[in-house]
Amino acid sequence: MNAYTEFSKIYDELMEDVPYDDWFEFVKKTLYDTGINGGIICELGSGTGNFTMKFAEVGFDMIGIDNSIEMLNVALGKKNSHVAKLNNPFDKVSDILYLNQDMREFELYGTVAAIVSVFDSINYVLTDEDIIQTFSLVNNYLDPAGLFIFDFNTVYKYKNVVSDSTIAESGEDASFIWSNCFDEESNINEYEMTFFVPVEIEGEENLYRRFDEYHYQRGYTLDEIKTFLKEAGLIFVDAFDAEGFTPVKETSERIFVVAKESGK
Repeated sequence: MNAYTEFSKIYDELMEDVPYDDWFEFVKKTLYDTGINGGIICELGSGTGNFTMKFAEVGFDMIGIDNSIEMLNVALGKKNSHVAKLNNPFDKVSDILYLNQDMREFELYGTVAAIVSVFDSINYVLTDEDIIQTFSLVNNYLDPAGLFIFDFNTVYKYKNVVSDSTIAESGEDASFIWSNCFDEESNINEYEMTFFVPVEIEGEENLYRRFDEYHYQRGYTLDEIKTFLKEAGLIFVDAFDAEGFTPVKETSERIFVVAKESGK
């Protein structure tokens, strides 16, 4: 089964501890500090729209791109619900444009002030050629000196923290078993996820529907990312450990990178 199909329906519940607010404040401050306090931002791997909506709410014109139509349908539901409640024609959330595209081949109608990508969306790009292609498209669609801000999970995380581990959690509306298998030769981690979702059938109790999904992510080192950025024509600016946005260290599990357009 493809990634983020059935999972999309329960994604937000199972990811409720993701520190979107912290990531948002970091990205927003980085944009503001470089004079980007308005204009168009494109989010690659926008998922269910949590991050996209945060930027729309502070006045940015947002484009959200995701390869999963199911995740985008959830995002559209949030957008429509927000608009219906607020009923404000000047609200930027109502103007969010969602596009069902693969980030390796995405197309925009023009350039944008910034492109962002969070929650390890970049890790779903598995080959050198594809990540260079993705970064090249980013450079192509950025305004002059526009910013590219993204995060990625490191090889260290997959090899030393996640590798061959199994996580099981029970939520109010769903339970899951999440198994990991990391291949050190390719640096690709396979997630095998089994979900159990309650099913309501008249006269029956304690029934659950099971579905499975398989996800593949590649771990990167910061040096690799710097090389890919350079080959794509982008300029590396800085990098931070996502834990407190402190300097990167050997044991960093998630790294945020800031790069900028270098001229076309």
